[in-house]
Amino acid sequence: MSDEIKQVTHIDNVRLGEDERSVVIIDQSQLPNRTVYLTLRTPEEMYNAIKLLQVRGAPAIGICAGYSMYALARQWEIGDREQFAAEFHRWKEYLNSSRPTAVNLSWALERMERVVTEHAGSPVDELLELLGRECRAIHQEDIEMCRAISEYGLSLLKNGDGVLTHCNAGPLATSRYGTALGPLFLGKERGMEFRVFSDETRPLLQGARLTSYELQKAGIDVTLICDNMASIVMKNGWVQACFVGCDRIAANGDTANKIGTSGVAILAQYYRIPFYVLGPTSTIDLSCPDGEHIPIELRDPGEIREKWYAEPMALEEVKCYNPAFDVTDHSLIAGIVTEKGICRAPYEESLAKLFR
Repeated sequence: MSDEIKQVTHIDNVRLGEDERSVVIIDQSQLPNRTVYLTLRTPEEMYNAIKLLQVRGAPAIGICAGYSMYALARQWEIGDREQFAAEFHRWKEYLNSSRPTAVNLSWALERMERVVTEHAGSPVDELLELLGRECRAIHQEDIEMCRAISEYGLSLLKNGDGVLTHCNAGPLATSRYGTALGPLFLGKERGMEFRVFSDETRPLLQGARLTSYELQKAGIDVTLICDNMASIVMKNGWVQACFVGCDRIAANGDTANKIGTSGVAILAQYYRIPFYVLGPTSTIDLSCPDGEHIPIELRDPGEIREKWYAEPMALEEVKCYNPAFDVTDHSLIAGIVTEKGICRAPYEESLAKLFR
């Protein structure tokens, strides 16, 4: 692996602080012009880091949440087992309220709390040791998951393909390689060449700020386009596949991802381009029957009106609708790529089979 590729694919974007009482993240809201590391110590700092997208991407949020709960628990001077469990639950619920759509957040928090509930007779010192192991396991499993997804995803591409992606599902959003971008990095390591079209992803520009940054740094041919240019790029015959990540997958295969993803899928179907969703099994929510039951986060209208501008681009009294995600219907998805393999329709069967 070249140093150039490794620097991108193995980026240290979320880690436990050396004191084990803090979490260190790359502030993704500062990229691509500044690389700033933040040290999160308080529950409020951890909550805001997730809410304000300083850490983002479903797997990275899960890793951050696991480390955050352990770091907080290490700060408490609580010897009573029941009091410790009550405090743990309180702050777990607080962090869980920061983003409602990305299922990895609740998944990681529930997994950490399960350590506490399943060791009811253990003293606090032992619980802390077990929690430390669990948060590190969440991170290590994500590294292995990304590699496996990258392998399966690469099997869907051939050398020279054009790929269109939306939002960011690379190393910054995960731990290694990424999900939707992972096959491109892995293919690059093996001498393959791809032509990638990166939707800028309004209104927060994750495609412009993060995806094009990662791909350019890795030496992968990337062209940044506005979201409303996807159609003409497809019409020109420049795209052979669409690869996107996901924040939640319902039992029927409906998928929540960054706002604008469903439009890409509709265009892809019209131009007969396969549209693939890549994500870990931790994003699959079999308790959620379909996309109608996925909660969609609504964000500050100012992100549309003024965030990236020297002055507002709309009058203050103009109403704004700013959903963070939309749902892509399962009928538009050619395959869902997980670390356990590629699922195909009917998704009720293929997704459930992963958990048997």
